[in-house]
Amino acid sequence: MTNTAVTLRTNKLSYQKEALAVASLAEQLNRQMIVILDFGSQYSELIARRIRETNVYSEVLSYQTTAQQLQQLHPQGIILSGGPNSVYDDGAPLCDPEIWNLGIPVLGVCYGMQLMVQQLGGTVTRAKKAEYGKAALLIDHPTELLSNVRDHSTMWMSHGDSCVTLPDGFEVLAHTQNTPCATIANYHKKLYGVQFHPEVVHSTDGLALIRNFVYNICECEPTWTTAAFIEEAIREVRAKVGEKRVLLALSGGVDSSTLAFLLHRAIGDKLTCMFIDQGFMRKGEPEQLVKLFQEEFCIRVEYVNARDRFLARLAGVTDPEEKRRHIGHEFIRVFEEESQRLGPFDYLAQGTLYPDVIESAHTNVDPKTGERVAVKIKSHHNVGGLPKNLRFKLVEPLRKLFKDEVRQLGRDLHLPESIVRRHPFPGPGLAIRIIGEVTPERLNILRDADFIVRDEIHRQGMYNDFWQAFAVLLPIRSVGVMGDKRTYAHPIVLRFVSSEDGMTADWSRVPYDLLETISNRIVNEVKGVNRVVYDITSKPPGTIEWE
Repeated sequence: MTNTAVTLRTNKLSYQKEALAVASLAEQLNRQMIVILDFGSQYSELIARRIRETNVYSEVLSYQTTAQQLQQLHPQGIILSGGPNSVYDDGAPLCDPEIWNLGIPVLGVCYGMQLMVQQLGGTVTRAKKAEYGKAALLIDHPTELLSNVRDHSTMWMSHGDSCVTLPDGFEVLAHTQNTPCATIANYHKKLYGVQFHPEVVHSTDGLALIRNFVYNICECEPTWTTAAFIEEAIREVRAKVGEKRVLLALSGGVDSSTLAFLLHRAIGDKLTCMFIDQGFMRKGEPEQLVKLFQEEFCIRVEYVNARDRFLARLAGVTDPEEKRRHIGHEFIRVFEEESQRLGPFDYLAQGTLYPDVIESAHTNVDPKTGERVAVKIKSHHNVGGLPKNLRFKLVEPLRKLFKDEVRQLGRDLHLPESIVRRHPFPGPGLAIRIIGEVTPERLNILRDADFIVRDEIHRQGMYNDFWQAFAVLLPIRSVGVMGDKRTYAHPIVLRFVSSEDGMTADWSRVPYDLLETISNRIVNEVKGVNRVVYDITSKPPGTIEWE
């Protein structure tokens, strides 16, 4: 079981509406669907992403979704996620037991498997030896769930409980050295369980197992594609917006740029993009962005220079959450003021993605009360930073997509590869890559250092080797020596990471000669810097950005 819980949808009215919305979407798309019931695992959305990699639509719903509601959704299969609880804990999340009788294939993952075993009459207890990390899967019966899963393949374990006895009708398909029941099945009821996490990249044949469940057991067809999404998204936007005008918060990143192309195809000149230059962009980007969209794409862009306004708003602010809130609120206020000048506009479009929503409100479980308490890791300016009295209605067609899906969407919309492959850049920009207070001097230092990082990885043809590569400015000074003179200047942190979706990331093993070149250029070309260091922290435990 995992230690950190992701948002548990506990409000009955909310998850009922959510289930109906998913049913409507699946019906409109005329697509088969796999539903993931979320028990608080940090990997719940990753399961959905893995299923979508098989070109089958998937959605994450609350564990409280009833069997009756699931019947209305007509899913081809159901997956129960992992979770931080033990099934025998007081207040542990339980699913509707009628789910086992629906005749719909069910796959329980980690906690989901243990819940299946307990509710159907088996026994789950604290394991004699907890199992975390990599484990070899020893296959006893290579049936349809384990087809193309190699014996002794590596699977990722994260559990302290174990299934001791299985319910009637179940059999063991595989085990590990420490876990007798690593994979189980009841073929008659189409119920399956795995004690490991096939969705994580550390499980070498995990995707093969997921494909087996989706294709062989649920009998799904690979009909979920970005081309199909484009068609449906256009219909939904046109139906929602009608003849109203839409204002798009354009940043120049792949998310907002893809959204601009999608909306322009859907509503044409009823779309106005507004680029607010808050002063936290990278060197040369504002000018390049406006020219590209207006002259090459023929999409209307209103440029607003609000640099002084944002800097004044951040004066004296050092807390990262306060920075994000101030920037998010100021964005909306500027949009409201400028829209009145240009408008009126009824809708504000944003390139909000699934990971933005996930990270903006994580939950943990109180071990004393069993209650789920929201613990915010960091708010995203387009999710947690929005004011409650927002005047606009929101249009967020990309809200349920992962970053890799948006990139493919951009390609299908014929965006230039330079935009599609652009490294993710946070909405608050360089303001959250300056630790502490944001000042004009610090912005200039970081902007110059960041330019060198990007320039060198482009020069060496390595830009696409990294998920993100950037510089961070620390608000401290250290002693150095230049030209036989003592210096007392800032350090720059280099942050290079590899990732698939931004939800997890590993630090990149950058060639030393590249690091050396970047370091030499920064300390020689950027006034105010005399030291360069490299961040070798993965996510988790760190985040990709420093703030």
